This record gives sequence, C-alpha cells and structure tokens, in this order.
Amino acid sequence: MTIEPATIEHEFDTIDFGHKSRNDRSKELLQALFANPQASINAACDKWCAAKGAYRFLDNPKADSQEILAAHRRATIKRIKSQKVVCVAQDTTELDFNGHAPDDVKCLNMADRRGLYDHSSVAFTPEKLCLGVLDVEFFDRSEDSLGKGSQRKSDPIEEKESFRWLQGYRRCCELASQCPETQVVSLADREGDIYDIFVEAEQHDNPADFVIRSKQVRCLPEKDDEAGGDSYKKIRSEVAKTDLVTTRQVELPATAQRAARMATLEIRAIRTKIKPPHARRSAIPEVTLSVVLVQEVDGPQDGTDLNWLLLSSLPIDDYRDVLRIVDYYVARWPVEMFFRVLKSGCRVEDIQLKTKARLIRALMFYKVVAWRIMFITFLGRECPELPCDVVFSDAEWKSVWKVAKESEPPKSAPELSQFIPVLAQLGGYNGRKHDGPPGMETIWRGTRRMMDFALAWQAFGPPKSSVH
Repeated sequence: MTIEPATIEHEFDTIDFGHKSRNDRSKELLQALFANPQASINAACDKWCAAKGAYRFLDNPKADSQEILAAHRRATIKRIKSQKVVCVAQDTTELDFNGHAPDDVKCLNMADRRGLYDHSSVAFTPEKLCLGVLDVEFFDRSEDSLGKGSQRKSDPIEEKESFRWLQGYRRCCELASQCPETQVVSLADREGDIYDIFVEAEQHDNPADFVIRSKQVRCLPEKDDEAGGDSYKKIRSEVAKTDLVTTRQVELPATAQRAARMATLEIRAIRTKIKPPHARRSAIPEVTLSVVLVQEVDGPQDGTDLNWLLLSSLPIDDYRDVLRIVDYYVARWPVEMFFRVLKSGCRVEDIQLKTKARLIRALMFYKVVAWRIMFITFLGRECPELPCDVVFSDAEWKSVWKVAKESEPPKSAPELSQFIPVLAQLGGYNGRKHDGPPGMETIWRGTRRMMDFALAWQAFGPPKSSVH
C-alpha cells in the first residue's frame, strides 16, 4: 500500500491554478480547515488576514472547484494503483442550507427547502479503508420541476437526474483503464439499479465490475406459465426457489432506523439472463447477470431485517464468489460514514457564503478533509503495525504523546495501534477494556487539539534535557 505523506497539504502537490500564490493559498486553507474541521471558515483561520485571504480565494473564479477535486483525485489514483481490488461507492445525500442558502441555490425536494444534492463517488478498499474522492456532482432543482418525476419517465436518460449513476459507472470504467493492475468494482444502492449500466458493462471494451442492490422488478426472458397472460418469471422469485448456497454473519452499523447488531444471513444465487424493461425491450438487448438473494434469519421483525437482491457482473462459480459479492456490497456502507463526517464532523451545512460557486469551492475542500479523517481512522485498524510518522509529522505525534502521556515521547515513532488511541484520548476516548477502537468523532476532536499542540511544539521546541 502507498502511504500518505505526513501532512494533508501534500494532497495538493499537483494542484495548478495558474499561479503559485493561489496554489500556496489552497494548501494553507486545506491545512487550516483540517486543523479545525468543526469551526467556521473564519474561526479555522487563526488570523483575520488569513480569513480574508481564504474568502478572497473562494471568491476567485480562477480557483476552479474541479481543479480542487482533480488534485485530490490524482493523489487518490496513486493509492488505488497500489491495491489489487478497489470498491467505488456512489451515493447521494442532501445538504440543507435553508435559512442561509446562497442567493442562487435552488430547491431540494420542496419549494421551502433550499440546498444542494451531493452525488459522490468514493474509493475504498474491501476492508473499508477510504482511499479518496473520485467524483462529485452538486445539483439542485427548480420549483417548477418539483413533483413531476413521473412525467419524465419516457425522457432519454441523459435528461434525467438518474443519469448521474450511469456517468459514475462510466468513470469507473475510465478508472479501470487507468489502473489496469487493479480490479475496480462499482457499488450502488437501490437508486443505481439502472438497466443502462448493465448494457454498458457488457458493451464496454474495458468495463469495471459492479454490485448494485435491486430496486426494480426485473424479469427473466421466459414466460411465467403459472401467472398466465403476458407475464414473465421474476428474478426474485426464481432465485428464492434455489438451494441455500451459504450463510454469513455481518455486523450491522447503527443507523437512525436501527441499533447496531450482528445479523445472520442466508444467501442464494443464480446466473441468468435479464429481460430489458418493457417500454424499451425493442431498443436494448438482454443482459446476463449474477443475482444474489440475501435474507436475514431471526431478525428483529421491526422493518429493519435485511432483504437484499444484489445484481452483479461478477462470476458465481462457487460459494466464495457469492460471498465476495456480498462482502463488496457491504464495503459500500462507509460512504454513508463519509457523508456523516462531512455533515457532522465538518458541519458543512453551517457554511454561509453568498454564491453557489463560492459554496462549491468550500465544499470541495471539506471533501478532502472528510477523506483524511476517515483515512486516519481506518488506517490505524487496517495497518496497525505502521509507525505513526508515515501519517503524522514529528511535531504532531510528539506533542500529543507529551500532553496525553505526560512523558517524553519515545525516540522512534510508535505504531499506529499505539498512537491512534492516544490521539483519540484528546477527543474523549476512554480506552477501557470493553471499549471498541476509537471512532471518527473522537479522532477528529483529538486532531483539532493536536494541531494546536503541534504549533506550540514548533514554536517553542521540544523540552531540552538539563546539562549537569
């Protein structure tokens, strides 16, 4: 695995706004926002002159928001190339700026809710280490378009909001071409169940693989004689009739709808042809997919029991292949954590800027900040034996050790497994025997304090031993 430089501003090593001063300002702003992710932009900049420079930068049309993301994407692709398999999770979240929205920001799902939809593609390892953000699309809706989704069903996909999912898959195919030694797997929840993606995968010269949770009622090409008429066999019914392939236990994270729990899953699978949607069956071909049915056994029966129908381009030659599809889909969950870090950890919905362009530039910075928080959190779990100075500068880890441990830092950098809990202690982590590993919230709180300690360490230097 390629390990990151010690400080976050190295993520912008390739950034190019056409002038060195703008490039330098972007690195300074990124470091300031990372040092205090929950603060306002004004508060994150320690001096008024720095805050004024930050606002001028965000107002500068030459500071292209796409270049902010592109620099991070280039660094992300370097990390991707060091992996055998990378999962790219697409998802959409709402950013609600109601009450302080920029003048040119339109609606979310209602006329009195103003904000942006954020559709992001984020790369993870199958072990859930966040490698970076590959693509972001922000969009809003005009008032006269609300409630008219059903009227647009017959429109070309290029004119629908759902086109973003197909675009995201196409970019995964581009990524697969850029990283030929890495298997790229595109992941999507129910909104990504779009037949055009299945066709694209079969017709593309260098397709990315995909695992998508089914939303639509999809059919086999064979008629359903029992149902009669013009009915076709349903894929969910057909896979449910097959023998059990295997079982699997999955740890479910807590959500607003459920508490965290360990779920026991029964898994069935078939490889079959899928019939195109009725309205388009003369225009597009049938496709062949792996279909995996995942059903929770002895669940709480409160509406949160798992019942997934997964559609995939991946083979299912044996039970290990089937489990791999399930595991890859589970690797999609961290994208929801990513959005939680962005909204709760970085408080991006509190940003107050006058124009959409300024807001989007700021959001691109916070995308990189949210990635870094997740990267540090999970790197300590996936690579616990690494010395912490591959991620943290000497001033950062030594000052944290001195304050938290109340002792001199060791001569060589401790392993991440030792240092991350020490950092998290500064954010309220207790580290008791029954506690799990530090979470993202305690780590980002600890990081905020670490940056202050590091500045003091650099200003006043490490304590010197007395000479006798």
